[in-house]
Amino acid sequence: MIRARERVRGWLDLEDGTTFEGYLFGAGSCTDGEVVFNTGMVGYVEAMTDPSYRGQVLAFTYPLIGNYGVPDDGDGMFSFQSGNIQARGIVVQEYIEEHSHWRAKRSLGDWMNEEGITGIGGIDTRMLTKILRERGTMLGRIRDCPDPGPFQVEDPNSGDLVSEVATDGVIAHGENGAPHVVLVDCGAKNAMLEVLLREGARVTVVPYDHDFSTIRCDAYLISNGPGDPTRCKRTIDEVRVLLRDDIPVSGICLGCQIIALAAGGGTYKLKYGHRSQNQPVMEKNSGRCLITSQNHGYAVDPSTVPEGWVISHTNLNDGTVEGIAHEELPFFGVQYHPEACPGPKDPGNFFDRLMEVARHG
Repeated sequence: MIRARERVRGWLDLEDGTTFEGYLFGAGSCTDGEVVFNTGMVGYVEAMTDPSYRGQVLAFTYPLIGNYGVPDDGDGMFSFQSGNIQARGIVVQEYIEEHSHWRAKRSLGDWMNEEGITGIGGIDTRMLTKILRERGTMLGRIRDCPDPGPFQVEDPNSGDLVSEVATDGVIAHGENGAPHVVLVDCGAKNAMLEVLLREGARVTVVPYDHDFSTIRCDAYLISNGPGDPTRCKRTIDEVRVLLRDDIPVSGICLGCQIIALAAGGGTYKLKYGHRSQNQPVMEKNSGRCLITSQNHGYAVDPSTVPEGWVISHTNLNDGTVEGIAHEELPFFGVQYHPEACPGPKDPGNFFDRLMEVARHG
């Protein structure tokens, strides 16, 4: 393992030719992916284990990362959003090895080393963020040798990232009561399952490519996940079948995009993406502004929202679509994360609505 105090040199290269020099920690090996940034002040454990970060090198804008260490998996609700670190690497301004927190069982670097994940510290993350904000999300690599060699990084979005993070079997949770919710796992965060169970639902988790339209239930929830939604062709086809019925169908993040595609709409890649805990969203029906947690690089194209559907939520920063809903039937999705984790609890009414339609249609 490479410890921060050893200050082993490392470099971060961007596809536009920009290079930053810093020091390595964690596994200390070379890695690459799509470089994105997260503006959250806390929650690095939750963010790093979020399946939506699959294939990405995650830069934290908060300058001190690692100061409260890492708890054991399952020690406290919602800490780990999946069984492993999903980001390919992390970028920080200052890695804090000497952590301090009563729940901490190990340092961030120890945890990353166990999972073979490399971090680079000593990076001017403010400058890095400005570059990404001006030029857009781009590919990058972390290397451990002075000779850069040719820049050859494959775009992770060109592959099927969802297949790397989704469950491969059907799993039942909760008592044999009502309502029964089928959670379609495209890379679902653990918090989604926890919220549904806490709300009293019986939950069946199924893989994204499962024949889930044949499962009779009270509601379907299409989960979040990584990558380009148009690559989830099997899921889109299954949801298209669901939309011919009147059983409630809802979606979160990638799930919202999949519903839009199944209904006949389109999606596109955002220049920057939204990855933070403080995105303001307007809920059009109520006029309320919700402060939301977000993690996505794609969005629904507003010009393609099909007839019979409306844009229910919009982002107050850039006007992008944050939610869609059918005008008459119980079909709806949101682009933000109502289960948060980490993040604010403003948008929790999504689950209230889901449970209401699951119970009463």
